Amino acid sequence: MSVHPSVNLRSAVTARLRAAGCVFAEDEARILLAAAATPADLAAMVRDRAAGRPLEHVAGWAEFAGLRIAVDPGVFVPRRRSEFLARSAAALAREEALVVDLCCGTGALGAALAATAGHPVRLYAADLDPAAVRCARRNLAGTGAEVFEGDLFEALPPGLRGRVDVLLANVPYVPTADIELLPAEARLHEARPALDGGADGLDVLRRVAAEAPRWLAPGGALFFETSDQQAATALGVVTAAGLTAVLGYDEDLDATVVTAGLPPTAAS
Repeated sequence: MSVHPSVNLRSAVTARLRAAGCVFAEDEARILLAAAATPADLAAMVRDRAAGRPLEHVAGWAEFAGLRIAVDPGVFVPRRRSEFLARSAAALAREEALVVDLCCGTGALGAALAATAGHPVRLYAADLDPAAVRCARRNLAGTGAEVFEGDLFEALPPGLRGRVDVLLANVPYVPTADIELLPAEARLHEARPALDGGADGLDVLRRVAAEAPRWLAPGGALFFETSDQQAATALGVVTAAGLTAVLGYDEDLDATVVTAGLPPTAAS
């Protein structure tokens, strides 16, 4: 804020958020106080957060892998568990690797990979949601990435076909029937296509897996997140597409990631 917040103001904001059911009210109050430019902004932010809007939409950003990621209203909020997905892909992204962040949302995964790889990569990103694409372009502005709007691979330049070393695809994987069981913050305030994975949650993955061998370079790999309950079926999906799949799990983040590689001798 333009005026340093008093102890009484911090306490009042914390109390309002706690009364609204915010578990981490003190931390959220600190974030909103820092984000608000004026007392009127703060009042509006507190009101929106108390009404159930995601903190990240209210403040305009989310922390992800140590980065501040811009998040506009309605855009999928990057989850902390997806940091494992970014780390897994970054570990196999060699220098000047051609990386595609498909279903990129805010571009958080691509940004995290670029920041942690330890060397330059050539980054492309794509999403169907125009609002997400606008966020991704802001978040990836310093990486040299090109960001495209469109449906999965249709959004990408045809010249990338057969050349992709690392394919990040944070596909939606919530079964349609389970959408109504999600927290209201996600169910009411995030774009449904970013959540809904179809009847068993794997419809979008099937589309990605079917096309991935034609886009991956020999020795390249597809990385995606899934749930523990869906892991066996997801492994079957990518194996049927001709990829060699390995399952990874991070206990601290309760995150499950599949790495599905194209054999080095495979034709692109």
